[in-house]
Amino acid sequence: MSDPINILVVDDHPLMRKGIVQFLSIEPEFNVVAEAGSGALAVELCSELEPDVVLLDLNMKGLSGLDTLKLLREKQVSSTIIILTVSDSKQDVINLINAGADGYLLKDMEPEQLHEQLKQAAAGKQVLSEELMPFLSCLHETDEFAEKLESVTKRELQTLNEIAKGASNREVASTLKITEGTVKVHVKSLLRKLNAKSRVELTVMYLEHIA
Repeated sequence: MSDPINILVVDDHPLMRKGIVQFLSIEPEFNVVAEAGSGALAVELCSELEPDVVLLDLNMKGLSGLDTLKLLREKQVSSTIIILTVSDSKQDVINLINAGADGYLLKDMEPEQLHEQLKQAAAGKQVLSEELMPFLSCLHETDEFAEKLESVTKRELQTLNEIAKGASNREVASTLKITEGTVKVHVKSLLRKLNAKSRVELTVMYLEHIA
């Protein structure tokens, strides 16, 4: 059996936060390492615990979800960061993905859907509530993307092609006959070379480029 997915739950509404924690705690695939009622505490806990996944509320008092996300990315936190919110605003989705979110999920989803989406996210796949998918077309590549793509190695490009198909790190490793660790190294290199803040943004820019 594989190791459980370590998750940090961040939400300033105690009832909502406790409900999410309780749901995740009964699932053997997940291990809630901590919970935070503020963005400031979330930043502190992320640096200390390095969770696999951060489930982050958007509309919080003090540091908003967007501000918290920006701080985490500035500190080069490598955790997968998923926004869980009630907002289905197109601009919110665009702003959060551009700021480095790896996914954006709505709180009105079924618990079973959240369970599956978190597993997909932890496996390296992009996650977005289905009704929000059309908004991704509004994330445009920069003029320099093609030029930056020239710095990508053959192996990195193969990795990029696979993740653009929605493949997880494990699936990429199997297809290319390399280790998951090597896949992670390639993905980090791709994010740096192509100036993408997240796997989602990386995929969108590449798909727009080859379209």
